[in-house]
Amino acid sequence: MRERVVTVDRIDKILKHDLFMKYLEENRAAEAERCFCRHDMVHFLDVARIGMILNLKEQQGIKEEIIYAAGLLHDIGKHLQYSRGIPHQQASAELALGILKDCGFDPNETSVIIEAILAHRDMGSASAGGLTGILYRADKASRPCFSCGAEKECNWKGNQKNLTIKY
Repeated sequence: MRERVVTVDRIDKILKHDLFMKYLEENRAAEAERCFCRHDMVHFLDVARIGMILNLKEQQGIKEEIIYAAGLLHDIGKHLQYSRGIPHQQASAELALGILKDCGFDPNETSVIIEAILAHRDMGSASAGGLTGILYRADKASRPCFSCGAEKECNWKGNQKNLTIKY
């Protein structure tokens, strides 16, 4: 039971972290006119929760707080891709470092989370084990293409789109 309290505490620290809130707002402003999927709290939580489902189904045994931290932070730098052309996985990893340290994640945990963030757009991660594979698969599964008004204009190929509910 004690671990659950620590889990909630570190994740709550991320959610309340000044920089996390600032970057979340910068993503919102950068995507205000975007008709496609957004990189916002709904997406972050969907990725984290699907990651938890995959973790249980695949019996990977990854700690809940590690999955939630990765889910919450994996796209936090999307606004820098729009404004500076920095690939968002790279920007997100850089921005996540300080937040993770401030929120009590140790260097080993931080390394695993950052590695997963950096690889979450790499198709080679699709079949990977551990957090890297879970984050990749959860991110891709999180998009509800079947109910998206912009699905026809989306640049995802037909076989990449989620046209049915999986999780």
